[in-house]
Amino acid sequence: MWQAASLGNVRPMKRFDVLIVGGGIIGSATAWYLKKHGFAGSIAIVEKDTSYQFGCTGRSAGGIRQQFSTPENIALSMFGLKLVRNLKQEFGPDADVGFREQGYLILASESGMPILEENHAVQVANGGDNVILKGNELAARFPWLVTDGLAGGCFGLSGEGWMDPYSMMSLLRKAAVAKGVEVITGEVTGILKLGNAITGISLASGEEISCGTLVNAAGAGAGALAAMAGIDLPVGPRKRFVYVFDCPAADEALHKGPLTVQPNGVWFRPEGRNFICGLSPEEHEEPTVFDWEMDHDFFDEKIWPALAERVPKFEAIKVISSWVGHYDYNALDQNAIIGRHPQVTNLIFANGFSGHGFQQGPAAGNAVAELVMHGAYRTIDLTRFCYERIGRNEPLFEKNVI
Repeated sequence: MWQAASLGNVRPMKRFDVLIVGGGIIGSATAWYLKKHGFAGSIAIVEKDTSYQFGCTGRSAGGIRQQFSTPENIALSMFGLKLVRNLKQEFGPDADVGFREQGYLILASESGMPILEENHAVQVANGGDNVILKGNELAARFPWLVTDGLAGGCFGLSGEGWMDPYSMMSLLRKAAVAKGVEVITGEVTGILKLGNAITGISLASGEEISCGTLVNAAGAGAGALAAMAGIDLPVGPRKRFVYVFDCPAADEALHKGPLTVQPNGVWFRPEGRNFICGLSPEEHEEPTVFDWEMDHDFFDEKIWPALAERVPKFEAIKVISSWVGHYDYNALDQNAIIGRHPQVTNLIFANGFSGHGFQQGPAAGNAVAELVMHGAYRTIDLTRFCYERIGRNEPLFEKNVI
């Protein structure tokens, strides 16, 4: 005979004032800045991989630069730089992310030089500390570099370099948890709606969690998450290969060199006793399977010849390790999508950073916190990064995607 369950056996649905899907740098920063700015409501981060080994953040190269073409991107990265410089004041005397302030060097051929100089003017006007180097100046500063075929390069004098992305993400998340933020392990399989409002999410476990505001910080899975609510978000994974190589001939000057980007997009930088490198493929060469398998032929065919031509010491190198990362790629314009949905107003996006999300994560988290608490941006005006530009098909292109 059927009997109703007693109320004592029914587990009440969890509810949070702010529910953040995605525990990478952006989700963690959102939680931290909400607490830092005094948000009194309840907050939870939902993350399917709490080892954080397969997210965009943990597998990024950890770079930070001001060499962008969009003023908002420069401001976002400068916010992150300020946090790095004040790390111990924010998180205590033991806080360290291994910041290597060795700069970025973005090289240009004759045809690419006008864009490089145009970008440089935007960067300097917005507080960037970099310089255009040509001819003998470029060769003198970087004697390991073959300058044939180069019209010049833009070099970051300060505020650019790289750090350990996992450490930065962990600092933000642990600081948020210490202030009462809850981390829930689970994969989101559905979004609950009532009219034009999101009321919660459902997990693969069958559990449902209700919320006041939902923040989409799901990285490469952001588009799939939005689709659960019937919303089109042109953000998905793009597979990227990073190779670690040993160079016995490398001298101290090369080990102290910047992250260097060649005109064809091949980049490299020092990494401890070794170096790392990569290249974003052309659109028609993009991998179509978003797994974690390496393509070693890509290094031999596309990357090594360019390295050896530009840096003679790289003629004799050996790949000793490698990894695959996924960009949260915005197919519209390779720029972030930040802000509320125009109709589903309790849904906030922080997505589509297309490879520069790590360095801009702290500022993006702060921006989302401001939207939640004040209904408007107070630190950096990110209105141009709004979701509405997708529906209007008005891309805001970033010219300096690496």
